[in-house]
Amino acid sequence: MKFILFWALLNLPVALAFDPDYTDFITPHYLVYLKSDYLPCVGVLIHPLWVITAAHCNLPRLQVILGVTNPSNHKEKNTQVIGYKKMIYHPYFSVASIEHNLMLIKLKTNIQLNDYVNLVSLPTEPISAKTMCTVSTWAYNICDYSNDPNSLQNVNISVISNSQCRSAYKTYNIKEGMLCIGIVPGRRQPCKEVTAAPAVCNGILQGILTFADGCVLRADVGIYTKIFNYMPWIENTIQNN
Repeated sequence: MKFILFWALLNLPVALAFDPDYTDFITPHYLVYLKSDYLPCVGVLIHPLWVITAAHCNLPRLQVILGVTNPSNHKEKNTQVIGYKKMIYHPYFSVASIEHNLMLIKLKTNIQLNDYVNLVSLPTEPISAKTMCTVSTWAYNICDYSNDPNSLQNVNISVISNSQCRSAYKTYNIKEGMLCIGIVPGRRQPCKEVTAAPAVCNGILQGILTFADGCVLRADVGIYTKIFNYMPWIENTIQNN
């Protein structure tokens, strides 16, 4: 009986990080909580009027919340809640694919930038393998998935080559517009994380999580949309809207 209980505890879908550089309750100033009537997503503030996230986060009654550490605590100070004017997803995105999984959200008014809410830099050159990145998202208490997540977590993991990523995800076509970050081989144990986690490397946004078979906060390999490859679309969309 004791062995069975111990085995069950080991296999609970807890949201703990695998990497020793994991940190807790440090809110990156660019991180955005996208609350909806369905499921939440993570967004990233790239402009006082624009947030970027995954295209699969085109969710009903979306609410944009900035400067938040614990979304389940509705009394937090230093948060900003704002509406949006439009959501623009990449024209080649399809729900049947993990490719081109990007969306831009135009806010109703400029965000007030301060010590708790600020912009992230965008890439001007491609990123190389072995670069260390910080991946951030929120996790849920294992006993209650019905409420908002209550644990912000950051984990430091490195970029791997596309050839290594293809070994980790043999059934997926890893293309040049994708970036893989994590440890090979991944542990691939399930956990409850908020989707569309960003990867920021040396202060620059390099990826938005599009798919992970496992748990990125445990350093399982995730497939990210490579932001550098989409900079022309990002810049043109902001300029023309």
